[in-house]
Amino acid sequence: MIKLFSSENPFNVQQVKDLLDAHNIPCYIKNQFAQGAAGELAPLDCWPEVWLLDEEWLTQAQRLVGQLSTDASGHHSWRCSQCHEENESSFNLCWNCQSQTPLI
Repeated sequence: MIKLFSSENPFNVQQVKDLLDAHNIPCYIKNQFAQGAAGELAPLDCWPEVWLLDEEWLTQAQRLVGQLSTDASGHHSWRCSQCHEENESSFNLCWNCQSQTPLI
């Protein structure tokens, strides 16, 4: 197992996990409920983390997380390959036909 991503924001961690799940990359969230222990533990030790179950997925997972970060900051839209509708970068599925974003 290998740690892929960590953030103090649980929403960002869940977003990464959901993205990996959508691409069938086996992973789990560690420390999901540990933020309540901040004070007893160091704050950084309480941040939720996304861990990969198998290191063979690391390269693909890093690419997906990198694209997610680029899309979130760059506000690039994407066109669905199925129905050709324009979608905002925040959508992982086409709003019209629910096809997956072409990240790979």
